[in-house]
Amino acid sequence: MSGGARFLHGRCSQLKQNRMSITKETELIGMKKVSEVVGTTLKLMKKHAKVGMSTKELDEYGAEILKSYGAKSAPYETYNFPGYTCISVNKEAAHGIPSAKKILKEGDLINIDVSAELNGFWSDNGGSFVIGKDIHNHQPLVNASKDILHKAISN
Repeated sequence: MSGGARFLHGRCSQLKQNRMSITKETELIGMKKVSEVVGTTLKLMKKHAKVGMSTKELDEYGAEILKSYGAKSAPYETYNFPGYTCISVNKEAAHGIPSAKKILKEGDLINIDVSAELNGFWSDNGGSFVIGKDIHNHQPLVNASKDILHKAISN
């Protein structure tokens, strides 16, 4: 089983054991805070990603953002994942392990998954995008996934 698959299996098992319900206003505030941190980290990582950068460099940038807010990376802290975020490139399905050897190239399809804990509250968010020019025609896939998400939310 690959590192990403082990992480995914462990993560699903852990989530089944640790269910969270929001019953107080303070809990809602805590969830909003960690969700804002995760969303901001994801947005800044997407802006920071450049052709020629390694996924490890991008991951370390994400780690610094989380740290600046006092948040901890869930994969790294909780599951012993060898990165602070999960970064998949092209045909990697999910939970890609950041690596100094994995260099972002023009037209790559990138997926970043940011999961974090802040003051006992957890959040997870991810997004896909094409880096540079869409020379491999990945953008229709990205657009379709966003359309499906919006339709699911509105129903």
